[in-house]
Amino acid sequence: MNEPLLAFAGLAALTGICQWLAWRFLLPSILFLLTAGVLVGPIFGLFDPDAFLGELLFPFVSVAVAIILFEGGLTLKLSDIRGHGSVVTRLITVGVLITWALVSVATKFIFDMPWSLALVFGSIVVVSGPTVVKPLLRSVRPSDKVGHILNWEGILIDPVGVFLALIVFDLALLNLPGSELAEGGHGYGFIAFVLFKLIAIGSAVGALAGWTTAYALRRYLVPDYLVNVVVLAMVICAFTLSETLQHESGLLAVTIMGVWLANKKGLHVEELLHFKEDLSVLLISGLFVVLASRIDIAVIPQYGWQILALLVVCQLVVRPLNAWVCTWGADLTTSERAFIAWIAPRGIVAAAVSSLFVLRLEEAGMPMAELLVPLVFSMIIGTVVFQSLTAKPLAKRLGISNPEPNGVLFFGANDIGIALATALRTESIRVMLSDTSWRNVRRARHAGLEAYHGNPTSGHAAENLDLQGIGKLVAVSDSGDTNALAGIHFRGAFGSNAVFTLGGASDDDAYERFSTANRNRANPLFATSLGPVELARRLRDGEIRHLTLGDAEIAPAETDASADDDVGEAVDGGAPGYEHSSSPEVLSMASSSGEDGSSVADASVAADERVPDREEAPGEPPIDPPVEDILPKQTHGTVTNSDAYGGAEASTREAVRGESTVSAISEDDLRLFAIDPGNRLYIYGAGEAFTPKSGWRIVVLSSRDAEPAESEVGPDEERNGA
Repeated sequence: MNEPLLAFAGLAALTGICQWLAWRFLLPSILFLLTAGVLVGPIFGLFDPDAFLGELLFPFVSVAVAIILFEGGLTLKLSDIRGHGSVVTRLITVGVLITWALVSVATKFIFDMPWSLALVFGSIVVVSGPTVVKPLLRSVRPSDKVGHILNWEGILIDPVGVFLALIVFDLALLNLPGSELAEGGHGYGFIAFVLFKLIAIGSAVGALAGWTTAYALRRYLVPDYLVNVVVLAMVICAFTLSETLQHESGLLAVTIMGVWLANKKGLHVEELLHFKEDLSVLLISGLFVVLASRIDIAVIPQYGWQILALLVVCQLVVRPLNAWVCTWGADLTTSERAFIAWIAPRGIVAAAVSSLFVLRLEEAGMPMAELLVPLVFSMIIGTVVFQSLTAKPLAKRLGISNPEPNGVLFFGANDIGIALATALRTESIRVMLSDTSWRNVRRARHAGLEAYHGNPTSGHAAENLDLQGIGKLVAVSDSGDTNALAGIHFRGAFGSNAVFTLGGASDDDAYERFSTANRNRANPLFATSLGPVELARRLRDGEIRHLTLGDAEIAPAETDASADDDVGEAVDGGAPGYEHSSSPEVLSMASSSGEDGSSVADASVAADERVPDREEAPGEPPIDPPVEDILPKQTHGTVTNSDAYGGAEASTREAVRGESTVSAISEDDLRLFAIDPGNRLYIYGAGEAFTPKSGWRIVVLSSRDAEPAESEVGPDEERNGA
């Protein structure tokens, strides 16, 4: 009894260590899990899964793979396939078939294995997966177009590849020489009938389970705290029922169930995907250590050159041909197409599916079935390691590497987040907003901003939130605790100096000592004592000035007196050397009205057909205030450079007071951002030492209490005018 307990504790500790190492070194966890399994299993003989689990090995693997595939189905939304371009669509359809055919043929002739097993192996390794693609993209930082294509290929190809693998696997089982069908002398027509029956039963059970689950959840027949338990029970029951009605149809059923729920209107699967964060990580970790410990490593030296030859064929022939066919005619450069042709690491789904298939194939007596798992695992380790080592140098050589990520992720799509993101977008800085409130996300999208509905620290965000080009976090949500947690989460990915949050110091010593948000506060945003209420007020009552620094004073430019007063008024009458500009870029961000009386924000709302309008009761305030009401006025100008724009001082007041000459900003202004000529972004508030020079752009939040003309009018002139 003690030995199984020790084995269980050791397995739990080992999987935890592997997952931590993967997080620490920003590498796919599957590398550490498979290596650990091989070490404790065939090499040192410390763990024997057959003795540990006994007859429960096959049911454990089956249920674990079923849950993993169900979660994969939850990520497949048909609208995503249509909404991410023709290249992604071709890669997960035509590309899958090309890869399957070429890998199957290569495997057949390199290893001289039966066609049935070669076709099964080819269908398994067509998938990549976000768990291996995303860490690689974070390290390489390719161009946005390439990163978008590879990211969505990894997300969408998993469930598509699973469908192909299941059908090919079932066909291979039906066609085995020792199977009941073959011994009965049935022809291919009968085999086709059985295959049709298998697909029909799996699809019907999956659709029924999906409909039943969606019905119960949409009508709140299940309390919130039981949702995960009920869904898990439904997945296991659907898998078992389908397997009972028709062998080998269970995996298809749970995959269909996941896809059904993902595409059901009115059902928020994001809550179900949170269930994946803990359970799937636990199952994947334990599953891969158990399976890797069963590998017969003696097979690898025996087929060493064949395995190496297959890796070379997949890397240098199969993927390039697939990518060049699928990217033909796309708006991609030759370098971008070449990089896509190089990247296709295999991941978790391939390992999970192969581990289950081999147990069933060995039981059915498939020749050379014992070679399937070592081949798949060798393919996973080979592609992940080789492409991780070569992708970054290749991207630099091809000239498609993005510079250091300079964009900003705003956690909080409230009035503060939308206003600041709009100001940065004016400066051509990439911004992404994230919020758990759909109302806030909708308003951000109406303002023309990218917005993710959900918590950016969740597992769903890890797979679906596109952070290409994002290198900073600004946490401005309405909860200080969630801001602090977001700062902790992204500190490892972005660096401690790139994480900012609103705090606002408190006079309460107990708060300063014991508040969770305070103790884990990231860098202060703009000023140490600045809180969300004060910043929201200043944004509402002020204007954002985009200042370009020059070497000498520039006389104020003349403006057209007939211009719209809201857009054409001077920014600050007391700011020397300030040149006002009413460029189209500025006007597009302002909340002014067009010739037809409609605002820019209204046009954005009209263009977004995904959000239905809701009627408001007479006399009630609008449910969603117009976007222009929360956007401060924005203006451009040129000012003389001074020490007041340096980033070493913690506040604008300190910077202005330390300046010997008259500055274009006052003590009451709030310095927000600085952008150098290379478009690198700096955020004020952290005390980061930087010295702006001529050509830098400074974004400042100023008060607009007084009109410039009024500040220059003397008492006598005022009386004469009267």
